[in-house]
Amino acid sequence: SIPLHEELEAEVATVAEREAAIVFGSGYAANVGTIGALVGPGDTVFVDKYAHASIVDGCRLSGATVVRFRHNDTDHLARRMEAAAPGGVRLVIVDSVYSMDGDIAPLPRLREVCDAHEALLMTDEAHALGVIGRTGLGVEEHFDRRVRVDVKLGTLSKAIPSMGGWVAGSAELIGHLRYAARPFLFSAALAPASAGAALEALRVLRAEPERVTRIQGYGTRFRELVSAGGMRTGDSETAVVPLIAGSDESAYDLATTARRLGVIGLPVVTPAVPRDLARLRIAVTARHTDADVELAAEAFLKAAGECGLLAG
Repeated sequence: SIPLHEELEAEVATVAEREAAIVFGSGYAANVGTIGALVGPGDTVFVDKYAHASIVDGCRLSGATVVRFRHNDTDHLARRMEAAAPGGVRLVIVDSVYSMDGDIAPLPRLREVCDAHEALLMTDEAHALGVIGRTGLGVEEHFDRRVRVDVKLGTLSKAIPSMGGWVAGSAELIGHLRYAARPFLFSAALAPASAGAALEALRVLRAEPERVTRIQGYGTRFRELVSAGGMRTGDSETAVVPLIAGSDESAYDLATTARRLGVIGLPVVTPAVPRDLARLRIAVTARHTDADVELAAEAFLKAAGECGLLAG
């Protein structure tokens, strides 16, 4: 690594509001490496049913006992923890914002359950950083910093338009990961160009919070327009808005029709989402305009109408 990597890690720690941070080559590597460094045989990890594949893979590779709980269902999590074998480290892992649904993890209640069962809480901020919270700092800021997580992780390839993954926490945690997270220890450092791009993007995020205000407003407006027109958007409350089509074939048809009408929405089908919940995943950005949002909503609604997917 070079001094640029140290600058990036310091900036990540500042944005994450933590003592220290470490940067991996990808978000996938960050999850796999961090989970494997925190838990192993004899430990138990509790994972939301809709958690990202990198979290699931990291849990399986760690050798720890893996227990899944229903999506955003903290009561079910509590019951699973009560039924689990005692002993070892207990780790709960959730996405802050779920990539396919755009809904937010119930952080305050998760913290309560973890504290009651002496478990660590880890959040993946991949789709939260730059998107939720008053200034885009993620799920803790979204909940007015009423609670904190033990391990905060994210990517540099979503709202931050570069490459890489990161973990932020105490100096003790980050020091441990530098020597115990194998994807960090045995991989080349992030390319300097990617590190530099990520560093500048993080600085822009802190310097221009109005970008976050715009993206939150556009997400709400797009969701309101398509919902009012008869499209299902699930429980989305962020800039990630699913347009639920139903079958895989219906999602492909909707994407093809929408493209013909001048808008692009990429289909997400099984096994990435549950059967009969295939959808187009739409993400608004701060670079869009009010006119863009209205045009896109109109085009997607027209496409859905042609495909027979509008409610009522």
